[in-house]
Amino acid sequence: MKNWKVLFVKPRTEKKVTEYCALYGVPFYLPLRKKTRVVQRRKVAFLLPVFPGYVFAKFPDAQRLQLLQTNLLVRILEPLEPRRMLRDLIMVRRALRADPELKPSKPLAQGRMVRIIGGPFMGVEGRVARMVGTLKVVLNIDMIGQAVSVTAETNQIEAL
Repeated sequence: MKNWKVLFVKPRTEKKVTEYCALYGVPFYLPLRKKTRVVQRRKVAFLLPVFPGYVFAKFPDAQRLQLLQTNLLVRILEPLEPRRMLRDLIMVRRALRADPELKPSKPLAQGRMVRIIGGPFMGVEGRVARMVGTLKVVLNIDMIGQAVSVTAETNQIEAL
């Protein structure tokens, strides 16, 4: 649980930062979503960061300088509650396994905590946003002010 930090990186350098992390032996997590586009009448699929500009990494303070010397980091953020941040990241990872094409969404400032008890997102916890005719569960990463949303039926939701 200790030493998990949020690396705030320069624009479009998330994957390069993860290469440096792998090179230095730093455990990291970069949630990626699948996006498909049509280019010259062909479908092309590629992976984009779910939270652009952020990489989550676990390293001691001794490696801090090594990562800063890559000249790709803007700032290193230390979470006040690393356990909560990791729990939120686990929920995002579960949701990405169920639907790799998840789209980022605006985080909720308020809402009710729920757990999805059925369907492909079973076990995912988050806050509810009521949308026109559907129920969306928003998974917040409070540390960076970002979120993703998943859609579930009302009978698949359990209040916490």
